[in-house]
Amino acid sequence: MENQKLLKQAVDFQRNAFNNVYQAVVLFQDQAEKASNALLAQANLIPEESRNAIGKWTENYKKGLKSYKDAVDAGFNQLEEFFGTTH
Repeated sequence: MENQKLLKQAVDFQRNAFNNVYQAVVLFQDQAEKASNALLAQANLIPEESRNAIGKWTENYKKGLKSYKDAVDAGFNQLEEFFGTTH
């Protein structure tokens, strides 16, 4: 029983560490997006097609980051189920 408690604590620690790093990456990405949008708004020489491409690139990055988080969360859930330490 003590082993399950230790495993649960270890998994919870890893999950929390991942979530904290993930949130930091999301905040960094949001700030970078705001900065690049401000720069693009002032850059009159950049064609509209390039602006659209940058927007799609940002959108795809966010989707990929969300997919990555979903996969990691699923892995943590499977790990908890395997060790019988679900919430």
